[in-house]
Amino acid sequence: MVQSKKAWKRIIADAMAAYAREKGIEAAMPAAEHIVAERPPRPDLGDLGFPMFPYAKLFRTAPAQLAGALASKVQSPARAGRLGEASAEGPYLNVRLDRAAEVASLLAAASAESWGRVDSLAGKKVMIEFSSPNTNKPLHLGHLRNDVIGESLARTMAAAGASLRKINHPNDRGVHICKSMLAYMAYGEGRTPKDEGLKGDHFVGKYYVLFNTLKAERPSAEEEAQELLRKWEAGDADVLELWGRMKTWVLEGIRATYRRTGIDFDLYDFESETYQLGKDEVVKGLERGVFYREEDGSVWANLEDIGLDRKVFLRKDGTSLYITQDIGTAISRHGNWPYDRLIYVVGNEQQYHFKVLFETLKRLGFEWASDLHHLAYGMVNLPSGRMKTREGTVVDADDLIDELALLAAKEIEEKGREDAVGDVDAVAEKVALGALHYYLLQTSPVKDMLYDPEQSLSFTGDTGPYIQYMGARASSILRKHEAGEGRAHAGAADPALLSGDADWELVKRVAAFPEAIEGAALSMEPSVLANYLHDLAADFATWYRDNPVLTNADADLAATRLELVRATKRSFERAAYLLCVPFLESM
Repeated sequence: MVQSKKAWKRIIADAMAAYAREKGIEAAMPAAEHIVAERPPRPDLGDLGFPMFPYAKLFRTAPAQLAGALASKVQSPARAGRLGEASAEGPYLNVRLDRAAEVASLLAAASAESWGRVDSLAGKKVMIEFSSPNTNKPLHLGHLRNDVIGESLARTMAAAGASLRKINHPNDRGVHICKSMLAYMAYGEGRTPKDEGLKGDHFVGKYYVLFNTLKAERPSAEEEAQELLRKWEAGDADVLELWGRMKTWVLEGIRATYRRTGIDFDLYDFESETYQLGKDEVVKGLERGVFYREEDGSVWANLEDIGLDRKVFLRKDGTSLYITQDIGTAISRHGNWPYDRLIYVVGNEQQYHFKVLFETLKRLGFEWASDLHHLAYGMVNLPSGRMKTREGTVVDADDLIDELALLAAKEIEEKGREDAVGDVDAVAEKVALGALHYYLLQTSPVKDMLYDPEQSLSFTGDTGPYIQYMGARASSILRKHEAGEGRAHAGAADPALLSGDADWELVKRVAAFPEAIEGAALSMEPSVLANYLHDLAADFATWYRDNPVLTNADADLAATRLELVRATKRSFERAAYLLCVPFLESM
């Protein structure tokens, strides 16, 4: 149906050009891709609606009159392409598609391995930086939102044709890392994560919290942590050995969480490897007047002309800051893999930082800086309140998933579904991840959100488990057919049989899958795809309740509806993958 919409846009654009010639209008006509298309509010109005309001002034014609003038001009090419018919409905040019042709096209497309893929980003190289945790503590709820936004966006943009590179940029240096090390030196007594039966990230995270205890006992702890950082930067062998050991423990633990949640990366570039990048670029910019030097020797940029204030890039002792490092890292990444777009998935509290970064790179002469994008996301809270890491009350990612899995297992048992699902623990884990990831993605990233674990696990409503259940229902129908049940075996599929209103609404929803991918990829909004998947689940639930498939008295209709179920399942499965929601065959 995406192709039909594009074809209709071309037909209407051509009709507008012809009408303009008739009226002697010499103004540039809208290109086909810019023609506005909507879904009519009621099925009886058609399948596509093209409002004429945007073009009335151009043609010096009332919208309703323009719709009428174009309606007659589009009929011949539409019929020639089996694209349906158009009619003027007030200020709209409404289109009723050729249902039999659309159904045949859908069933063929949905059976292909490429189903859902579009070429909107074909030939584009996209780099996405996300997660980027500190290497002194485990992942928390905020990381889970960051991770699933980044992973879903990467999968969706790849489905839209882009070449992807996923980057993790862990913060593995700085005084906060040294605080964990200092606390371990004070209390660790040489123990390892294995000694205490803890994941490495939880083990080291415990010492980050214990630094507060150490500070209460030793008022000099802050200065000692700073001294430890100076030794690290000077290359002290003992300090580097402990730093490397504790970093390895944390990374082993964090990577285990990534494996559990289905998140992976093409490259890790650690801050310890990149923190000195950018200093040379700032020195070059100083010579060219992009920066200026203060009396104390520090180097600044004045961005007040665009409302960004003054910003320091080198301290008076010549050391760099985060912004300096990020300049060098962006340049290095582009040199190694010349991207068309670099997307930073970072919390919205860093909006000012990225505005300064992007503007500075532009002033340094890097034209590709216009292709940098900060995908800012909001805070995630639980009903009990905000997360507070330093006080040790962080909403730990592993603990949250464990809790969700236990709740999901309890729900399965209470519904008496143990035999149906098989391995209860394995299915409960997938339900937990589906609940978590869908809930985190159904809201636009820019918004703060309240995560309610119990609500996210509901098997009804706008939730991951509801979508998983609908996917399992489609799978069940196909399994029963494969086991020999129903009348579809005796019939032959005929796309014309799905021209009725009930089947047609589901056909249109399934056919909109590629368009949902395109919308989510181009807008960088996974919520677009999440909303589509919920609508698909709701439409399928209504359809299979009211329209028999395997038990249909008409064997040909049973066989044809079975193909529609197959197409629906493939859409469920692929859309769920793009949203990092595990698909379940049984539930």
